[in-house]
Amino acid sequence: MGKGIANILIVVVLGCVGFIHISHSSAHAQRGEEDRQQYLEQLQEVLLPDQQRNVNALPPTPVDSTWTAWVERTGELPPDFDEMPSLPFLPDPLVLDEGDEHIPVETISQWRKKRQWIKEQAQRWITGTVPPPPDNLTAELLDERQIGELTEQDLLLRFGPDHEAELRITLLIPPGEGPFPVFMCPWKEDRYDWVQAAVRRGYIGVRFAATDPKYGLSDDSEAYADIWWPDYDFTTIMRWAWSASRTIDYLHTLPHVNRDQIALTGLSRNGKSALWSAAYDDRIKAVVPISGGTGGEHPFRYTSAKYNNESIELLTRVRPHWLHPRLRFFVGREHKLPVDQNSLMALVAPRGLMLTSSINEHAADPWGIEQAYRSAKSVYEFLGAEENIAIDLREGFHAPASRDMERYLDFFDYVFERGNTEPQNKLYYDYTFSKWLGLSGEMINPLDYPSKGIDDILEGPGREQIDNTKGWEKKREEIRSRISWGLGTEPPSLSPGPQPDYKRDVLGLPGVDESVGSRPISFGRLYYPADGEGAPVDNDLPVMVFLHEYTYSTGFLRSGDLINRFTDRGFAVYVFDQIGFGTRIEEGRLFYERFPRWSRMGRMVADVRWAVDELAAVDYLDHDNLFVGGYALGGTVGLYSAALDDRIAGVISVAGFTPMRTDYPGKTAEGIYRYSHLHGLLPRLGFFVGNEDRIPYDYHEILASIAPRPVLITAPTWDQYNSSEDVTRAVDEAAEVYQLFGAGGALRLEKPEDYNRLSPEMKEDMVDWAAEMIE
Repeated sequence: MGKGIANILIVVVLGCVGFIHISHSSAHAQRGEEDRQQYLEQLQEVLLPDQQRNVNALPPTPVDSTWTAWVERTGELPPDFDEMPSLPFLPDPLVLDEGDEHIPVETISQWRKKRQWIKEQAQRWITGTVPPPPDNLTAELLDERQIGELTEQDLLLRFGPDHEAELRITLLIPPGEGPFPVFMCPWKEDRYDWVQAAVRRGYIGVRFAATDPKYGLSDDSEAYADIWWPDYDFTTIMRWAWSASRTIDYLHTLPHVNRDQIALTGLSRNGKSALWSAAYDDRIKAVVPISGGTGGEHPFRYTSAKYNNESIELLTRVRPHWLHPRLRFFVGREHKLPVDQNSLMALVAPRGLMLTSSINEHAADPWGIEQAYRSAKSVYEFLGAEENIAIDLREGFHAPASRDMERYLDFFDYVFERGNTEPQNKLYYDYTFSKWLGLSGEMINPLDYPSKGIDDILEGPGREQIDNTKGWEKKREEIRSRISWGLGTEPPSLSPGPQPDYKRDVLGLPGVDESVGSRPISFGRLYYPADGEGAPVDNDLPVMVFLHEYTYSTGFLRSGDLINRFTDRGFAVYVFDQIGFGTRIEEGRLFYERFPRWSRMGRMVADVRWAVDELAAVDYLDHDNLFVGGYALGGTVGLYSAALDDRIAGVISVAGFTPMRTDYPGKTAEGIYRYSHLHGLLPRLGFFVGNEDRIPYDYHEILASIAPRPVLITAPTWDQYNSSEDVTRAVDEAAEVYQLFGAGGALRLEKPEDYNRLSPEMKEDMVDWAAEMIE
């Protein structure tokens, strides 16, 4: 009887425990769903309207006219971002369960498992699901003609349910019996030069009619969306990619085709689809996606607003049919994507892959492409095929020239062992933290530095309380010394003076209003409100030195809107490309080989100082009202500069920082890796990864060092790179120093409900604040 009662009690207790666990899990799930719903509402509030899209854009699905309509029909919510790992680098293709168990891929069987996972995740979040290859393909010869010694054929392929799907292809065949290698690309009516260049090298040239109709032929793959809906929801880029595979279905029936030498390429949107096709079809033995931009050779992570290129927000709004509506959930959360374009590149391994674009490409940038190349190359090395991956970043802009196409064909020949011309693989951002260690010879033990927080601003060297400005100024000198330590050892130098550069003419200038005049000054350009003859309207103009964000390929080119806004309010605006950006990409390429003990951030701060030197000599500027402002990188550089240069009257920093000592791994999208490992701005901080609390200085000290001069900090509340909560703590701490000077109102913090971007409202706040400061 006692044993029976005991058993009953155990069952009751276990039942209660189970009920508590289920209730907790249910409550957690409910909170998670509420958070996701709230995030969706926030996202819908700040995103630009669906209607602001390309005039030729198609609906995102056969039954939804807009992304908003898709959300309403499906009831889909954003993923639970809190449950997804926050990775400071690109997703590692050689790690299983990254962010959790973190199992290194060490065997081929593990790699096959990871490959399959990448394919599934990419379809879920980026392209939609893809039908299996049809088994009923037929081909009809529409026309055949002789062009000299070449044979040209037009064919119509039919496949799919009831053979409803069609695809037109054209073959240009060299004389002889073969088997011939194959060069494939989407159809472009007015561009036959690529195919002809390949045919001259002995390839069969193949074009298929799955591409944007803007290129001169209807898109046969457009109908596939309806034919396979709703079982499969693959979007346009993947439909184009899938069409390349259907072309290969036919080519594999031809005895004069060398199946081991099938190459694919495409430009721009066709470059995107070329990479996707090769990732999913192992029969493509080599691929060169050309200037594919976002969704091509450029990772989504490095297209967020601070990079100012072809962002997820832009792509999913302007051309909502290209990629899956689900991708739009990741605006402002790009770092949470489980896979990225480097993952797709890894799927191509060990087959031939060359990444190519222009270093001044507006839709992408060389830095991001190089990060993807490094990551994908690790898989090629794992598979013993490192010679089959290449990178070719060229001068110029979006479209390649004939000389570039010859190099791409050289690569195909090299991979197919038909030629011996090896790719050069020149990198413009050949920086890694480990490489810098070798160049600098530095070794810093973080444990030699005390553990600190961001709450000690008025604490003296003996832990005594600082209660007057004199005591603070003594501490400020010590803080400035530590900031200078972080920036590295600057070599003695003067302002570089005038620097003529033909690349400025190539890259161009920002678009500004007719009422704005400009002139080159030293390494930058001064814009000002001008009269009818182009002269400054006043002889005492306040100045804003505007520092651009992480716009690697374009520098200050896209700052025209801000220039117009400031000049409309009577300001002159000085802009320049920071080192490693825009016209100065090559200048920054070997920076650490030349200055191993300095830092790129140190050079950027020096450039601001030299800019102030130059502007001080311009007689129609108000030298007492010279401000510095910037977004993201520019906001960071501006703070450092103002902390070290008292001539700067005030500073604006939009999404420019998060306290470093509290930025432990996983808290923000990039952590302090952004400075030491990713962008190579402040290498010495790399020694403090995992010991962030021992970093010798932090942003509350940088801010306080600017006191009592005015500062505007804008910290979007759901910024993926910066903790708005921690920024608030740093500003509150620095405010204590401002209070010592009786200037509490000079330090202002704005916290818009927004993601990390420079919105029109934020721009207007910048201008309003600056105008207020000179009243």
